[in-house]
Amino acid sequence: MRTAVVAAMVALVCAGCAAVKPQPVTQPQIPTIVPPTTISRIPQMVDRPIPDDCELVVPVEVFHQKLGRELPGELKTIIGIPEPSLGRTGKIDCYYAVPERQPLGAAQVVIGLAAYTDEPTAAARVTESVDLERKEGATVREVDVGKKKGQFVSTKDERLVIGSLGKTTYVARAKAGVLPDDAIAGFLAALAQQSMTPIEGA
Repeated sequence: MRTAVVAAMVALVCAGCAAVKPQPVTQPQIPTIVPPTTISRIPQMVDRPIPDDCELVVPVEVFHQKLGRELPGELKTIIGIPEPSLGRTGKIDCYYAVPERQPLGAAQVVIGLAAYTDEPTAAARVTESVDLERKEGATVREVDVGKKKGQFVSTKDERLVIGSLGKTTYVARAKAGVLPDDAIAGFLAALAQQSMTPIEGA
């Protein structure tokens, strides 16, 4: 009898053991970091209002970055007046690296923006300027300015990138020798692109 009771108790204990299942080890939840799907907005060329400060056209620091070195001299600004006979409503010219006590003509690089009454007038001004340079003996070829097209003009003394976007024309010109001829077109195109790209936060 005693043996039967002990056997029954062992059976109950074992049954209880069988009923208790080991719990799986719970791994700590690690938050999944999902990279943002939005891409940082890259400033784009636009038909921008004409700034009244050359630091808002191409900042000196950016100018030197694109050139790859620093040029001595000052940045000088000339604000043009509207010329209704030309359909021009505004103008700014930026003279970079003007030597101390030297005239504006001594600038190594000049960037200019001009606004016109409408898009056809702006485009016509570019065509007229390029045709005039070609008649004077310049060579002309197309060049990329951002995602747009401009004209690279090579004269005896200067290299220019000129074009228009909407009602605004742009020109970036450099004296011959500022950069080698195989690099100057890209440099001027980069300046032209920057001149038509509003500076964020400004």
